[in-house]
Amino acid sequence: MAVNAEAHGDGLPNERPDPITTLRGWRRFVEAVPPHFELLPEAEWAALSEAVRPAYNKARFDYHCGRVVLATPTIQEIEEQVGLSQLNHHDSIARRGLVVSGPPFTGKSTGLTQLGRAYELWVRQRYPSQDRIPVVYVSTPPQWSPRNLAAEVARFLGLSPINPRASFTNFVDAVGQALTEARCDLVLVDEIHNLYLPTAAGEYPSDQLKYLTERLPATFVYAGINLEQSGLFTGVRGTQTAGRFVFVNTGPIPYGPEWEGLVATLEAGLRLHCHEGGTLTGLDRYLHERTHGMIGNLSHLILAGALAAIDDGSEAITRQLLETIPLN
Repeated sequence: MAVNAEAHGDGLPNERPDPITTLRGWRRFVEAVPPHFELLPEAEWAALSEAVRPAYNKARFDYHCGRVVLATPTIQEIEEQVGLSQLNHHDSIARRGLVVSGPPFTGKSTGLTQLGRAYELWVRQRYPSQDRIPVVYVSTPPQWSPRNLAAEVARFLGLSPINPRASFTNFVDAVGQALTEARCDLVLVDEIHNLYLPTAAGEYPSDQLKYLTERLPATFVYAGINLEQSGLFTGVRGTQTAGRFVFVNTGPIPYGPEWEGLVATLEAGLRLHCHEGGTLTGLDRYLHERTHGMIGNLSHLILAGALAAIDDGSEAITRQLLETIPLN
Protein backbone atom coordinates (compact mmCIF):
# COMPACT_ATOMS: atom_id res chain seq x y z
CA MET A 1 0.00 0.00 0.00
CA ALA A 2 1.10 3.61 -0.48
CA VAL A 3 -0.31 6.98 0.49
CA ASN A 4 1.10 10.47 0.21
CA ALA A 5 0.97 11.39 3.88
CA GLU A 6 3.56 11.80 6.60
CA ALA A 7 2.49 10.67 10.04
CA HIS A 8 3.69 10.02 13.54
CA GLY A 9 3.63 6.55 14.96
CA ASP A 10 0.23 7.30 16.45
CA GLY A 11 -1.20 7.81 12.95
CA LEU A 12 -1.66 11.55 13.39
CA PRO A 13 -0.27 13.90 10.72
CA ASN A 14 3.00 15.63 11.53
CA GLU A 15 1.50 19.07 11.06
CA ARG A 16 -1.75 20.63 10.02
CA PRO A 17 -1.24 21.86 6.45
CA ASP A 18 -1.33 25.59 5.81
CA PRO A 19 -4.54 26.82 4.16
CA ILE A 20 -4.30 27.54 0.47
CA THR A 21 -5.01 31.20 1.24
CA THR A 22 -1.33 31.41 2.24
CA LEU A 23 1.59 31.28 -0.17
CA ARG A 24 3.04 28.20 1.51
CA GLY A 25 -0.32 26.42 1.51
CA TRP A 26 -1.04 27.36 -2.09
CA ARG A 27 2.32 26.05 -3.29
CA ARG A 28 1.75 22.82 -1.42
CA PHE A 29 -1.62 22.48 -3.14
CA VAL A 30 -0.12 23.15 -6.58
CA GLU A 31 2.68 20.61 -6.04
CA ALA A 32 0.49 17.91 -4.48
CA VAL A 33 0.67 14.50 -6.11
CA PRO A 34 -2.70 12.72 -6.55
CA PRO A 35 -3.21 10.21 -3.72
CA HIS A 36 -2.45 6.61 -4.47
CA PHE A 37 -3.36 3.48 -2.54
CA GLU A 38 -3.25 -0.23 -3.32
CA LEU A 39 -5.38 -2.63 -1.32
CA LEU A 40 -3.67 -5.54 0.34
CA PRO A 41 -4.48 -9.00 -1.04
CA GLU A 42 -7.49 -10.44 0.76
CA ALA A 43 -5.48 -13.03 2.70
CA GLU A 44 -3.03 -10.40 3.99
CA TRP A 45 -5.86 -8.03 4.89
CA ALA A 46 -7.70 -10.74 6.82
CA ALA A 47 -4.49 -11.61 8.68
CA LEU A 48 -3.79 -8.05 9.87
CA SER A 49 -3.32 -7.89 13.63
CA GLU A 50 -5.37 -5.57 15.79
CA ALA A 51 -2.21 -3.54 16.36
CA VAL A 52 -1.64 -2.95 12.64
CA ARG A 53 -5.19 -2.72 11.26
CA PRO A 54 -5.92 0.83 12.60
CA ALA A 55 -2.89 2.25 10.73
CA TYR A 56 -4.00 0.49 7.52
CA ASN A 57 -7.50 1.91 7.87
CA LYS A 58 -6.11 5.35 8.67
CA ALA A 59 -4.10 5.23 5.47
CA ARG A 60 -7.29 4.47 3.53
CA PHE A 61 -9.04 7.35 5.30
CA ASP A 62 -6.25 9.66 4.11
CA TYR A 63 -6.50 8.30 0.57
CA HIS A 64 -10.25 8.80 0.32
CA CYS A 65 -9.98 12.29 1.82
CA GLY A 66 -7.39 13.26 -0.79
CA ARG A 67 -8.66 15.87 -3.18
CA VAL A 68 -10.39 14.14 -6.10
CA VAL A 69 -11.11 16.51 -8.99
CA LEU A 70 -13.87 15.42 -11.33
CA ALA A 71 -13.44 16.78 -14.84
CA THR A 72 -16.91 18.20 -15.32
CA PRO A 73 -17.63 20.32 -18.41
CA THR A 74 -17.96 23.39 -16.19
CA ILE A 75 -14.50 22.91 -14.68
CA GLN A 76 -13.10 22.41 -18.16
CA GLU A 77 -14.82 25.61 -19.33
CA ILE A 78 -13.30 27.54 -16.43
CA GLU A 79 -9.82 26.18 -17.13
CA GLU A 80 -10.15 27.20 -20.79
CA GLN A 81 -10.41 30.85 -19.71
CA VAL A 82 -6.76 30.88 -18.64
CA GLY A 83 -5.97 32.72 -21.87
CA LEU A 84 -7.53 35.88 -20.42
CA SER A 85 -4.36 36.48 -18.44
CA GLN A 86 -2.27 36.46 -21.60
CA LEU A 87 -4.66 38.88 -23.33
CA ASN A 88 -4.42 41.27 -20.39
CA HIS A 89 -0.66 41.48 -20.80
CA HIS A 90 -1.36 43.52 -23.93
CA ASP A 91 -4.16 45.68 -22.49
CA SER A 92 -3.24 47.69 -19.41
CA ILE A 93 -6.42 49.79 -19.41
CA ALA A 94 -9.51 47.64 -20.01
CA ARG A 95 -8.39 44.40 -18.39
CA ARG A 96 -10.94 41.64 -18.55
CA GLY A 97 -11.64 39.13 -15.82
CA LEU A 98 -13.69 36.04 -15.06
CA VAL A 99 -16.68 35.48 -12.79
CA VAL A 100 -17.70 31.95 -11.75
CA SER A 101 -21.25 32.06 -10.44
CA GLY A 102 -23.82 29.51 -9.37
CA PRO A 103 -25.63 27.80 -6.49
CA PRO A 104 -23.72 26.16 -3.62
CA PHE A 105 -22.06 22.76 -4.15
CA THR A 106 -21.79 23.13 -7.93
CA GLY A 107 -17.99 23.15 -8.27
CA LYS A 108 -17.17 26.88 -8.21
CA SER A 109 -14.25 26.70 -5.77
CA THR A 110 -12.91 23.56 -7.40
CA GLY A 111 -12.96 25.19 -10.82
CA LEU A 112 -11.32 28.33 -9.44
CA THR A 113 -8.46 26.49 -7.74
CA GLN A 114 -7.90 24.15 -10.69
CA LEU A 115 -7.63 27.17 -12.99
CA GLY A 116 -4.98 28.66 -10.70
CA ARG A 117 -3.11 25.38 -10.33
CA ALA A 118 -3.03 24.74 -14.08
CA TYR A 119 -1.79 28.26 -14.77
CA GLU A 120 0.93 28.17 -12.12
CA LEU A 121 2.23 24.81 -13.36
CA TRP A 122 2.34 26.25 -16.89
CA VAL A 123 4.30 29.29 -15.68
CA ARG A 124 6.75 27.11 -13.76
CA GLN A 125 7.36 25.00 -16.85
CA ARG A 126 7.85 28.03 -19.08
CA TYR A 127 10.03 30.01 -16.65
CA PRO A 128 11.78 27.35 -14.55
CA SER A 129 14.61 29.63 -13.37
CA GLN A 130 12.47 32.57 -12.27
CA ASP A 131 11.17 33.06 -8.75
CA ARG A 132 7.58 34.16 -9.32
CA ILE A 133 4.26 34.22 -7.52
CA PRO A 134 2.07 33.85 -10.61
CA VAL A 135 -1.16 33.17 -8.71
CA VAL A 136 -2.71 34.63 -5.55
CA TYR A 137 -5.68 32.89 -3.94
CA VAL A 138 -7.82 34.53 -1.25
CA SER A 139 -11.24 33.78 0.24
CA THR A 140 -13.68 36.47 1.33
CA PRO A 141 -15.02 36.30 4.91
CA PRO A 142 -18.45 37.82 5.64
CA GLN A 143 -18.76 41.61 5.68
CA TRP A 144 -15.42 42.29 4.02
CA SER A 145 -14.70 45.44 2.05
CA PRO A 146 -12.57 45.80 -1.10
CA ARG A 147 -9.89 47.34 1.14
CA ASN A 148 -9.85 44.17 3.26
CA LEU A 149 -9.57 42.22 0.02
CA ALA A 150 -6.52 44.21 -1.07
CA ALA A 151 -5.01 43.68 2.39
CA GLU A 152 -5.48 39.92 2.07
CA VAL A 153 -3.70 39.95 -1.29
CA ALA A 154 -0.84 41.82 0.41
CA ARG A 155 -0.72 39.26 3.22
CA PHE A 156 -0.56 36.38 0.72
CA LEU A 157 2.40 38.09 -0.98
CA GLY A 158 4.19 38.60 2.34
CA LEU A 159 4.02 42.39 2.05
CA SER A 160 4.88 44.34 5.20
CA PRO A 161 1.81 45.77 6.95
CA ILE A 162 0.57 48.90 5.20
CA ASN A 163 -0.28 51.98 7.24
CA PRO A 164 -3.99 51.51 8.14
CA ARG A 165 -4.45 55.26 7.79
CA ALA A 166 -3.36 55.19 4.16
CA SER A 167 -6.02 56.13 1.64
CA PHE A 168 -7.62 53.39 -0.42
CA THR A 169 -5.79 54.53 -3.54
CA ASN A 170 -2.40 54.59 -1.80
CA PHE A 171 -3.15 51.19 -0.29
CA VAL A 172 -3.99 49.71 -3.68
CA ASP A 173 -0.91 51.28 -5.27
CA ALA A 174 1.31 49.59 -2.68
CA VAL A 175 -0.34 46.22 -3.33
CA GLY A 176 -0.04 46.78 -7.07
CA GLN A 177 3.68 47.37 -6.75
CA ALA A 178 4.03 44.12 -4.79
CA LEU A 179 2.08 42.21 -7.46
CA THR A 180 4.36 43.65 -10.15
CA GLU A 181 7.50 42.64 -8.28
CA ALA A 182 6.07 39.14 -7.72
CA ARG A 183 5.16 38.91 -11.43
CA CYS A 184 1.66 37.86 -10.46
CA ASP A 185 -0.78 37.22 -13.31
CA LEU A 186 -3.89 35.81 -11.61
CA VAL A 187 -5.71 36.92 -8.46
CA LEU A 188 -8.36 34.37 -7.49
CA VAL A 189 -11.05 35.62 -5.11
CA ASP A 190 -13.38 32.97 -3.69
CA GLU A 191 -16.68 33.56 -1.85
CA ILE A 192 -16.94 37.10 -3.25
CA HIS A 193 -20.66 37.12 -2.40
CA ASN A 194 -19.57 37.76 1.21
CA LEU A 195 -18.40 41.27 0.29
CA TYR A 196 -20.13 43.93 2.35
CA LEU A 197 -22.66 45.96 0.34
CA PRO A 198 -23.69 49.05 2.35
CA THR A 199 -26.21 50.08 -0.30
CA ALA A 200 -28.83 47.99 -2.05
CA ALA A 201 -27.14 48.48 -5.41
CA GLY A 202 -23.63 48.11 -4.01
CA GLU A 203 -22.29 51.21 -5.78
CA TYR A 204 -19.41 51.87 -3.40
CA PRO A 205 -17.92 48.35 -3.45
CA SER A 206 -18.52 48.17 -7.22
CA ASP A 207 -16.50 51.35 -7.68
CA GLN A 208 -13.69 50.03 -5.51
CA LEU A 209 -13.63 46.65 -7.25
CA LYS A 210 -13.46 48.42 -10.60
CA TYR A 211 -10.56 50.49 -9.29
CA LEU A 212 -8.81 47.33 -8.03
CA THR A 213 -9.05 45.57 -11.38
CA GLU A 214 -7.83 48.66 -13.21
CA ARG A 215 -4.87 49.46 -10.95
CA LEU A 216 -3.65 46.01 -9.95
CA PRO A 217 -1.57 44.44 -12.76
CA ALA A 218 -3.27 41.04 -12.75
CA THR A 219 -6.33 39.23 -14.06
CA PHE A 220 -9.04 38.94 -11.41
CA VAL A 221 -11.21 35.83 -11.16
CA TYR A 222 -14.16 35.96 -8.78
CA ALA A 223 -16.26 33.02 -7.60
CA GLY A 224 -19.44 33.19 -5.53
CA ILE A 225 -23.08 32.31 -5.15
CA ASN A 226 -25.49 33.70 -7.75
CA LEU A 227 -23.38 36.78 -8.43
CA GLU A 228 -25.50 37.98 -11.34
CA GLN A 229 -28.16 38.92 -8.78
CA SER A 230 -25.80 40.64 -6.33
CA GLY A 231 -25.32 44.39 -6.08
CA LEU A 232 -21.73 44.01 -7.24
CA PHE A 233 -22.78 43.41 -10.84
CA THR A 234 -26.18 45.10 -11.02
CA GLY A 235 -27.24 48.73 -11.24
CA VAL A 236 -25.53 51.35 -13.39
CA ARG A 237 -22.06 50.98 -11.86
CA GLY A 238 -22.28 47.23 -11.31
CA THR A 239 -23.29 46.69 -14.92
CA GLN A 240 -20.24 48.65 -16.05
CA THR A 241 -18.04 46.43 -13.90
CA ALA A 242 -19.76 43.27 -15.17
CA GLY A 243 -19.07 44.36 -18.74
CA ARG A 244 -15.39 43.68 -18.21
CA PHE A 245 -15.89 40.11 -17.02
CA VAL A 246 -16.63 36.82 -18.70
CA PHE A 247 -19.30 34.93 -16.74
CA VAL A 248 -19.22 31.15 -16.36
CA ASN A 249 -22.27 29.68 -14.68
CA THR A 250 -22.27 26.49 -12.66
CA GLY A 251 -25.35 24.47 -11.77
CA PRO A 252 -26.79 21.03 -11.10
CA ILE A 253 -25.73 18.31 -13.52
CA PRO A 254 -28.72 16.77 -15.29
CA TYR A 255 -29.28 13.06 -15.07
CA GLY A 256 -27.73 11.38 -18.06
CA PRO A 257 -24.45 10.01 -19.43
CA GLU A 258 -22.35 12.77 -17.86
CA TRP A 259 -23.79 12.09 -14.41
CA GLU A 260 -23.39 8.35 -14.86
CA GLY A 261 -19.75 8.87 -15.81
CA LEU A 262 -19.05 10.94 -12.69
CA VAL A 263 -20.58 8.27 -10.46
CA ALA A 264 -18.51 5.60 -12.21
CA THR A 265 -15.31 7.64 -11.72
CA LEU A 266 -15.96 8.04 -8.00
CA GLU A 267 -16.79 4.37 -7.60
CA ALA A 268 -13.62 3.32 -9.44
CA GLY A 269 -11.61 5.30 -6.89
CA LEU A 270 -12.95 3.43 -3.85
CA ARG A 271 -10.55 1.28 -1.84
CA LEU A 272 -12.94 -1.03 0.00
CA HIS A 273 -12.43 -4.78 0.36
CA CYS A 274 -16.04 -5.95 -0.01
CA HIS A 275 -17.54 -3.35 -2.32
CA GLU A 276 -18.94 -4.80 -5.55
CA GLY A 277 -18.12 -2.76 -8.63
CA GLY A 278 -21.22 -1.40 -10.33
CA THR A 279 -23.19 -0.96 -7.10
CA LEU A 280 -23.10 2.83 -7.23
CA THR A 281 -23.57 3.09 -10.98
CA GLY A 282 -26.66 0.96 -10.45
CA LEU A 283 -27.81 3.59 -7.94
CA ASP A 284 -27.01 6.57 -10.17
CA ARG A 285 -30.63 7.74 -10.42
CA TYR A 286 -31.07 7.48 -6.66
CA LEU A 287 -27.81 9.41 -6.19
CA HIS A 288 -29.03 12.13 -8.55
CA GLU A 289 -32.32 12.49 -6.69
CA ARG A 290 -30.57 12.43 -3.34
CA THR A 291 -27.97 15.08 -4.24
CA HIS A 292 -30.17 17.14 -6.63
CA GLY A 293 -27.42 16.80 -9.22
CA MET A 294 -24.96 18.84 -7.13
CA ILE A 295 -21.41 17.58 -7.72
CA GLY A 296 -20.28 18.73 -4.26
CA ASN A 297 -23.05 16.75 -2.58
CA LEU A 298 -22.25 13.67 -4.68
CA SER A 299 -18.57 13.74 -3.74
CA HIS A 300 -19.40 14.25 -0.08
CA LEU A 301 -21.96 11.46 0.01
CA ILE A 302 -19.69 8.86 -1.54
CA LEU A 303 -16.67 9.97 0.50
CA ALA A 304 -18.66 9.81 3.73
CA GLY A 305 -19.97 6.41 2.68
CA ALA A 306 -16.46 5.10 2.11
CA LEU A 307 -15.26 6.31 5.51
CA ALA A 308 -18.33 4.82 7.22
CA ALA A 309 -17.81 1.49 5.45
CA ILE A 310 -14.22 1.34 6.69
CA ASP A 311 -15.19 2.40 10.19
CA ASP A 312 -18.02 -0.10 10.67
CA GLY A 313 -16.14 -2.94 9.00
CA SER A 314 -18.71 -3.55 6.26
CA GLU A 315 -16.19 -2.52 3.58
CA ALA A 316 -18.97 -1.77 1.10
CA ILE A 317 -21.21 1.16 0.21
CA THR A 318 -24.89 0.26 -0.06
CA ARG A 319 -28.05 2.29 -0.41
CA GLN A 320 -28.88 1.42 3.18
CA LEU A 321 -25.58 2.92 4.32
CA LEU A 322 -26.03 6.03 2.16
CA GLU A 323 -29.45 6.62 3.72
CA THR A 324 -27.77 7.14 7.09
CA ILE A 325 -25.57 9.98 5.81
CA PRO A 326 -27.10 13.48 6.10
CA LEU A 327 -26.75 16.03 3.32
CA ASN A 328 -27.33 19.77 3.24
